[in-house]
Amino acid sequence: MPPLRTALLQSSGRPGSVAENLKVLDEAAARAAAAGAGLLIGPEMFLTGYAIGDQVPVLAEPADGPAARSVAEIARRHGIAVMYGYPEREGEKIFNSAQLIGPDGESLANYRKTHLFGCFEQQWFTPGDQPVVQAELGGIRLGMLICYDVEFPENVRAQALAGTDLLLVPTAQMHPFQFVAESVVPVRAFESQMYIAYVNRTGAEGEFEFVGLSCLASPDGTTRVRAGRGEELLVGEVDPALLSASREANPYLRDRRPDLYGSLL
Repeated sequence: MPPLRTALLQSSGRPGSVAENLKVLDEAAARAAAAGAGLLIGPEMFLTGYAIGDQVPVLAEPADGPAARSVAEIARRHGIAVMYGYPEREGEKIFNSAQLIGPDGESLANYRKTHLFGCFEQQWFTPGDQPVVQAELGGIRLGMLICYDVEFPENVRAQALAGTDLLLVPTAQMHPFQFVAESVVPVRAFESQMYIAYVNRTGAEGEFEFVGLSCLASPDGTTRVRAGRGEELLVGEVDPALLSASREANPYLRDRRPDLYGSLL
């Protein structure tokens, strides 16, 4: 099975303008596809911006709304799978969501953030209730979390036990929590033996200062690619052969003793 070349779009786009953010996504998809990537991942709430306050209910759309159709067209035109963050409306509820569109323009999966961070998110969003959402791309099993979700080891271990090979994590990681990008995410990849694509926003936005530092962390304990603090498009490879060798050498999942973990429930 060949490696899956994966592109990470570190950008905050233009908060409040879905049209402008779709242009940024389109340009990034073109660049990623030209670099041989089969998958492009954008940050948390990329389509609308994160710190948009009372614009959240105004800009929220259903999973099959106009913005989703626009992203599907971008994916088809460039022949690349695209994952993007957005506020999802379902009836009166709004979720902090991320959707994965396949290279044919069809939706492969939609995930709703299960662990909401801080007063802002708790004010505007309903927490999702499905902890493991997966899809297949090029023979690789993809899992989905959003930002704060990955900071709970139970979430990542649940993905590992479900067979996730590459965990996609759009994020809005802010100062002073950059140690999550620098240290926690690579540890999560190693302890649960998977790749993790952690894709952040960057720069000032409202009351927040996003730290960038997006990365593709590897199951062997290394970080394959790492962004700085500014706008950037990273490309790295998810190699099934490396994943298989690392899992053989680091048998955490095989050596687990679930009979001892009852207190975790």
